[in-house]
Amino acid sequence: MAASTIFAASKPINLHQPIGPKTTFLSLKPNSISENVSAPSNHRAPSLNLSLEDVSSTRKQFLNVGFGLLGALFALPLEEARATRVEYYATVEEPSCDLNYVKSGLGYCDISVGNGVEAPLGELINIHYTARFMDGTVFDSSYKRGRPLTMRIGAGKVIPGLDQGIMGGDGVPPMHAGGKRKLLIPPELAYGPEPAGCFSGDCNIPANATLLYDILFVAVYK
Repeated sequence: MAASTIFAASKPINLHQPIGPKTTFLSLKPNSISENVSAPSNHRAPSLNLSLEDVSSTRKQFLNVGFGLLGALFALPLEEARATRVEYYATVEEPSCDLNYVKSGLGYCDISVGNGVEAPLGELINIHYTARFMDGTVFDSSYKRGRPLTMRIGAGKVIPGLDQGIMGGDGVPPMHAGGKRKLLIPPELAYGPEPAGCFSGDCNIPANATLLYDILFVAVYK
């Protein structure tokens, strides 16, 4: 998916970012070694004259190669473990809680109430989220990208269910930084009767889809 599905389909924003640093391997490109080979005379073996500086430089390069390859061998399992951890967080659902429904049709419940500031109207905040369909299938997640999403809250920049579910209002309390909340967003507060997240004829979200979000309000963006 080329854009986060929490945003309006009319303004797709590319949020796919590379996860973690690339593993870099050390390539050896030795310095040329000066050789002074005398012509055969009286059946004497040719002599090879190497300066101490050339020998020291060559040995240093071979040592660097050894340490570089050794580091790469240790780095690969760590990177694989990190990728597995991100995938785990993206697919394992938060604990269940009893949803409260308000007049708009939005359902919400708090897994934990944060002790930080309330989500400020019209300001940028950082959130982590995992989005699912009603059957539990994950269709979008900030954890898979390995970084929180920065979004402007309460300004109509995201689907209405997220604005209300995070900012609060009409019976929904505002989220506080550090808090975790579940949201059940009906189609009229999401993408309505049209499919969304469509690229090259393939749509990630079908028409009239009810969406489930696990939200972690990380912090106000600074």
